[in-house]
Amino acid sequence: MTDTSPEIAEMVRARLMALSGAERFRMGVQMFDAARRMVLASLPAGLPETERKRRLFERLYGMPLPTHS
Repeated sequence: MTDTSPEIAEMVRARLMALSGAERFRMGVQMFDAARRMVLASLPAGLPETERKRRLFERLYGMPLPTHS
């Protein structure tokens, strides 16, 4: 579902594609970092580091953290 008109969507796409690959990559990294910070901020305070990492992984990737055998 989208509430963006096709004309606006194309304008945004054209502007993004006008950026260099490095600029688009940097933008993606910044968005991922922002999402990571939001998830971490939503977790209960005082969790052990391993539990924070496990919950972060599950929230970002939508699956349990694989265990090593």
